[in-house]
Amino acid sequence: MTTWQGWHRFATTAPVAPPQPGDPPRTTEERLAYHSSFVTIRTPAIHTLATQVRTLMILGRHQQTTARPTLIVTGPAAAGKTTALLNVGRTCHLAHTRKNPPPPGSAHAAVPVAYVLVPPGATAKTLITEFARYLGIPVATRMTQTQITEAVCHTYTQAGVQLVMIDEIHRLNPRTTTGAQTADLLKDLSERLPATFVYAGINVTDTPLFTGVRGAQLAGRATLVDCGPLPARHGKREPFRDVITDIENHLDLQQHTPGTLPRHTPYLHQRTAGRIGSLTRLIRQAAITAISDGTLHITKRSLDAVQLDHLTETQHHPHRNRQPTPTPTPTPTKQTEQP
Repeated sequence: MTTWQGWHRFATTAPVAPPQPGDPPRTTEERLAYHSSFVTIRTPAIHTLATQVRTLMILGRHQQTTARPTLIVTGPAAAGKTTALLNVGRTCHLAHTRKNPPPPGSAHAAVPVAYVLVPPGATAKTLITEFARYLGIPVATRMTQTQITEAVCHTYTQAGVQLVMIDEIHRLNPRTTTGAQTADLLKDLSERLPATFVYAGINVTDTPLFTGVRGAQLAGRATLVDCGPLPARHGKREPFRDVITDIENHLDLQQHTPGTLPRHTPYLHQRTAGRIGSLTRLIRQAAITAISDGTLHITKRSLDAVQLDHLTETQHHPHRNRQPTPTPTPTPTKQTEQP
């Protein structure tokens, strides 16, 4: 998805759909494929991000003199940041193309959204090259960073890019020389491109991105959207239980009893530490196992048999990885012969 062709294919391909009443039963392979890709669960973070993006795009549409307001999606690993980002990007892409269809006979579709990953050890030149690669802008080895930046700004403006999403932003470290130059490049792009910038990264506020003069500039322009763990309770609401119910309603398991998973909300919250990415992975893996072994339902025992990512297993469910202490073998007592 870090090229226009890949992004366009992702945005315009209809997401997988849950089974509908009256539909013929799916084959085993179809059900496995469905749970592998699965639907996007509308979490509170996705709703907040969609509202903020829509508002800031309107706010910055006619802004000319300064950089437009930006958004930063932050949270721990496996919290659903990238999922939220891609979902909002797809929505923006589809809304724009519906309102602005290409003229009849035109071979050039609108390019409303760009999606770029910050490469490991990014320099300003390698990052701007990623921007160029997204739209297929030719980059010769002898080209300077300034020349590539000029080509990117011209092409992105001509293509009508309105939303720029930059993922893995935590890889930048403005305390180093190369990191500072890369952060300055992003600031420069946000001022030169008529687009709204949305960044996503792991626990961004705990990284050097928010320190020093550059960090103060970023913090002064960016709205934070927190994809942190969902609490078990929020006032009278139970947001984590609501998400579990939503996931269960989208399963395709003929023998599964509705209401089973919400009953295990305390266990699932402890098991995943409230992280949506870990939760969906846990339930999807249990569903795939249930299809593979023919049981076609999920139980607490089948959930407990799923091995999740190392971080979750060691930090939030440590007893699963403890080896039982071996019982010492008693030393046989030497028998004394009776006379």
